[in-house]
Amino acid sequence: MGSGKDARVDLAPDYKHWAVLTTWDNRNDCDNFYLHSFVLKWFGFFGIESFTILLKPLSSHGLWSAVEPFKPGKIGNAHTGKIAVITRAAIKFNKLKEFRRNIKRAADAMCTAPGFILSAGIGENPFFDQATFSVWADADSMKSYAYKSFDHSDVIKLTREREWYKEELFARFSIVDSWGTLNGISVEL
Repeated sequence: MGSGKDARVDLAPDYKHWAVLTTWDNRNDCDNFYLHSFVLKWFGFFGIESFTILLKPLSSHGLWSAVEPFKPGKIGNAHTGKIAVITRAAIKFNKLKEFRRNIKRAADAMCTAPGFILSAGIGENPFFDQATFSVWADADSMKSYAYKSFDHSDVIKLTREREWYKEELFARFSIVDSWGTLNGISVEL
């Protein structure tokens, strides 16, 4: 998938940052992919930096291209600690201009929200099918931004009222492991 400028939530594309999102039934299959994947070998051939986060679904609702990609186990709400979030929307063509006029303020508010750690805008079709990947200090800080920040909660309200999306997904994850660099900075979660 493509990424926003500087691997951030931004409408301008960034041709030097790409995202690979995979789902696995077990860690062995994941490890095998990392050892033998043509895509990862291709990226490695160019000597680009790489940042990997392994996640375990905590909750998920909605669809991604008519598929439910994340199937959370029976974890409940007992998770504490850092949390990763993926929000993804397929934006209706006739609503794209209005959506784009409003989404930047929510992205800007996210970067200054208490508990925010990092985010990246990603998408397989970055103009219509957009996703935000973000990491938070804990679920409470993520919820505070999502539901109490005026800029983000107003965009959520407008999304419902004006029916911007033809499909959406919201998923939360615990962080299993991470390694690598992002924008030249070593990141360990």
